[in-house]
Amino acid sequence: MNVLAAIDLRGGGAVRLLKGAYDQETAYGDPRQLAASFVTSGTDWLHLVDLDAARDGGRANREIILDIASSCGVPVETGGGVRTMADVEELVEGGVERVILGTAALDDSGLLEQATRAYPGKVAVGLDYRRLANGTLEVAVRGWLEGSGFSLADAVSRVTKVDLSALVITAIDRDGTLEGPDLAGLLEVLDLTDTPVVASAGVSQRSDVEALSALRATRTSRSLEGSVIGKALVEGRLTVEEAVAACR
Repeated sequence: MNVLAAIDLRGGGAVRLLKGAYDQETAYGDPRQLAASFVTSGTDWLHLVDLDAARDGGRANREIILDIASSCGVPVETGGGVRTMADVEELVEGGVERVILGTAALDDSGLLEQATRAYPGKVAVGLDYRRLANGTLEVAVRGWLEGSGFSLADAVSRVTKVDLSALVITAIDRDGTLEGPDLAGLLEVLDLTDTPVVASAGVSQRSDVEALSALRATRTSRSLEGSVIGKALVEGRLTVEEAVAACR
């Protein structure tokens, strides 16, 4: 399992939100410096999210993302506000290894099909979900501000009709909380599809990474491709070196 050190960008800075709430933000300085420190420490990938673009489709952080992707020395995946083929083309041609479609993947199946044909192996889909009071896992869209009306299972079925490089699955209720990953939700996804799955949200310590690395699908015994880790790294609860060791 790979470690994907996460950097969320807002207004040109590195930040973390709590459960996706834009009014509950903690700043962590220069994203370029943070990316360099993660790479030096041995991360397998960088996971960059453009929070401004996810919310309003803006381009405030695009230059920073392309700068990091073209120079950091490890593969970069990025998402947030990727809504057109022009976005996909600019990111891939600019050095991004994997472009993550979120809202657009559910809203526009034509775009998803076009992107995967044009850039095989370079397009992933991010499905970010909340657990509702009735137990349903509902996928959220538009920067997590709206419910999509799709259950996680329905969304997985909808987007995996094309050949994706990965599904990036985020448990919104665990994001930024350091409360541990949602193993049950991830297990459900592993059992639903043969597409590689990357887990996101909740990791706070080495044992969380070990639990993710040991997770196996009930039906197929498939494991996770990677774990996105953000707040635990920037707050010093876990080092990149420790995370990589736990994955191995």
